Amino acid sequence: MSSVVVGCAVSAWLVASALAPGIFHDHLGQAGIDHDSNEAAHVEEAFTVAIVLAWGLAVAIAVLVALLTSWYLTRRVQRSVTMVTTSTADIARGHYETRMASPKLGREFDDLATSVNELARRLDATDATRRRMLADLGHELRTPLATIDSYLEAVDDGVRTFDDSTRQVLWAATRRLERLASDIVDVSDAEEHLTRLQPARTTTKALVETAVNAARERYSDKGVQLHMGEIEPTDVTVDVERIGQVLGNLLDNALRHTPTGGTVTLSAVRSRTNTAAITVSDTGEGIAAQHLDHLFDRFYRADPARGRNAGGTGIGLAITRALVEAHGGRIRVSSRGTGHGAQFTLELPCTAETPGTKLL
Repeated sequence: MSSVVVGCAVSAWLVASALAPGIFHDHLGQAGIDHDSNEAAHVEEAFTVAIVLAWGLAVAIAVLVALLTSWYLTRRVQRSVTMVTTSTADIARGHYETRMASPKLGREFDDLATSVNELARRLDATDATRRRMLADLGHELRTPLATIDSYLEAVDDGVRTFDDSTRQVLWAATRRLERLASDIVDVSDAEEHLTRLQPARTTTKALVETAVNAARERYSDKGVQLHMGEIEPTDVTVDVERIGQVLGNLLDNALRHTPTGGTVTLSAVRSRTNTAAITVSDTGEGIAAQHLDHLFDRFYRADPARGRNAGGTGIGLAITRALVEAHGGRIRVSSRGTGHGAQFTLELPCTAETPGTKLL
């Protein structure tokens, strides 16, 4: 900055040196003073000295101010850069709780601090999810493996015979492992947009009827009533098998958390936002408010012990959300709290009506 000030001062001095003498002599002539007189020489010398002193003092003050300002700004910027470096280094070492204070050097630096803090927050959330997922995955694998190991050891020691009962237990444990592996692949593919969709035109009524017919026997076995509520047939273009999987997951989830004698209702309407809304409502256990934002996370359970005993893998709702979003839709859940049931609503884009199109 000081070099800029000096450059400006030199430029101004050169301009003044070129213009000032002529202007000065013109004024002397207008005052009736002869250019060659002693008075003119004395006045010109005084003028030159005054100009030199004034310019010298002005340049010195300007350079000093520029140096002080440069030092101050450099210190502030250096502290801010050091703060960013320290914060990002802490985050790189895994200290995701690190937060960077705003350096108050303008909007750009404030935006940088906000971005660093948001990065740390997301990494912290991702790391927490990873640790919880690994712990839950270990638990999910350990339970059926422990069952298989104990039964095989009992058969090997002669404590149990390899009869139909033992075979059924081993088959159940094996199927649970297969289902867990399949669910992990499904949710990973869906979240990474690797799922291949085969969209076809159909109606929400057809989707709901198919899902209800597929689940009716399971509901009957548990003594839970399965009803179809208001159905407004709406054209949608979806992968019928994948949306059937979504509705199946929601119905299975509702069945697990609805006691005998309870009711689960499916309804389908066209919303004002030009989307087809399919809702699964139950009169079951309900969901506490603190769990609503996490229900679609992998392996998340509002009641871990209850979920595992009911046979769920903890991935079904994560798969559901990923598949719905892959169709350009969204899913939400609401509940008035424990004991008041729950309501899952998935919204899918409607299909524009085209004359002569055959629906599935």
